[in-house]
Amino acid sequence: MTTSHPAGNTGIADVPPPWPVPSTASAAALRSLAGVEWDVVVIGSGNAALVAALTACQTVERVLVLERAPQHMRGGNTRHTRNIRCAHDTGDVFTPGTYSVDELFSDLQGVGRGPVNPALALFAVGESQTIPGWMADHGVRWQQPLAGTLNLNRTNRFFLGGGTALVNHYARTAELAGIRIAYEAAASDFRLSGDRRVTQVVLESADGPVDIPTRAVVVASGGFEANNGWLKRYWGDAADNYLVRGTPYNDGSMLARLLDLGAGVAGDPRGFHAIAVDARAPRFDGGIATRLDSVPYSIVVNRDGLRFSDEGRDIWPKRYASWGGLIAEQDGQIAYSVYDAQAAPLFMPSMYPAYTGASVAEVARLAGLDADRVVRTVAEFNAHIDPAGRFDPRRLDGCGTRGLDPPKSNWALPIQGPPFHILPLRTGITFTFMGLAVNELAQVLDTDGRPFTNVYAAGEVMSGNILSSGYLAGFGLTIGSVFGRIAGREAAQHSAH
Repeated sequence: MTTSHPAGNTGIADVPPPWPVPSTASAAALRSLAGVEWDVVVIGSGNAALVAALTACQTVERVLVLERAPQHMRGGNTRHTRNIRCAHDTGDVFTPGTYSVDELFSDLQGVGRGPVNPALALFAVGESQTIPGWMADHGVRWQQPLAGTLNLNRTNRFFLGGGTALVNHYARTAELAGIRIAYEAAASDFRLSGDRRVTQVVLESADGPVDIPTRAVVVASGGFEANNGWLKRYWGDAADNYLVRGTPYNDGSMLARLLDLGAGVAGDPRGFHAIAVDARAPRFDGGIATRLDSVPYSIVVNRDGLRFSDEGRDIWPKRYASWGGLIAEQDGQIAYSVYDAQAAPLFMPSMYPAYTGASVAEVARLAGLDADRVVRTVAEFNAHIDPAGRFDPRRLDGCGTRGLDPPKSNWALPIQGPPFHILPLRTGITFTFMGLAVNELAQVLDTDGRPFTNVYAAGEVMSGNILSSGYLAGFGLTIGSVFGRIAGREAAQHSAH
């Protein structure tokens, strides 16, 4: 839902990192941007931002993209993506079979509490059918589905080279189209006229603020997951133990500024796309390589050696993003995936080697756990597996436990054959959901539901209009692509008229 957020009362100014964040580009380079009245300024250079810029340049000539990161770090969280979820009525070599609008929407309704704005979500699902063709027209190439635990071959389309290649294709196409991309250029503020019209985007330089004139703005600068101080407002000290899978530049500065200027809020402040990642991963930018997919074929225990959730409740693409939140609720925000030799080949291997031992007790001690407690937990789990179950990793097999709390509904393999393994898990945040309220034209709305005159939003910064407490693999890129196109089109049309 859209909620009120009092202007000037985000409370973010006293939360690190401090704003405004200075640009690292030279003051002369930034001042050179101020000599042009831009038709459209796009803040960010990830998927949503570049899609918006490429769409805008079909209508207007002067399009500027502002990226606060250096060029080698451009692209935000898009660098770590590899596929997009889209509905399609016919299959091909890249997405065999069909995946209807109704089925995709049903899948979206089935994760977490379902869409925040069902009408907007259904709109995005319908628009997703046209996205693969648009992407191919703008330089993206496809590859056949990857094997692995997520098993997305029918529902998701994989782009060749992953997210970095996607950003590179779009950026190259943008530059050839005459779009200016400025790196290390940190937007910090907006100059507004009386009718809530942005007239300048403010960049911070070593010599002070630089005002960039513009007729329209697209904000595609991501969420606030890299701002630990902001996370702690909703999660407390637990946020100190979270890892951020993506860019360290997504600190929510543009989101905070627009909230201070009276923009409405969409989404749950505690909502995020968060998964189980290796606890030994880096604090930022570990990306997809640190994701752990062992959960469905293991049992997961907390630091007390006790299970706390159903590891086999649903197919992994619908459940993998629930485990970040589940781990966040455990003491110390840490958990451990316990499995044996027969389960090890069933999922993609981890980036870091698992703890390995000849017995459950040995591997538990290596992982720093109470060995006796873990041994009892494993024995209890094994004793409650339904002997009539038939294990099948390719489907919801009903091979579960009976009389165990919490249960394991599917893929309940006895943990009994050495060597035994343990992987440590932490909450890995991909992006936060709370963001700017928008309508179907991607216009940013104020706290009364009225649109700003020339401000549009796309991508993670407005994902809270659709995503609530769950996530469907590949749908973040769908939101960014759908609303990136709309924001770019609407901003350009506003500018042209």
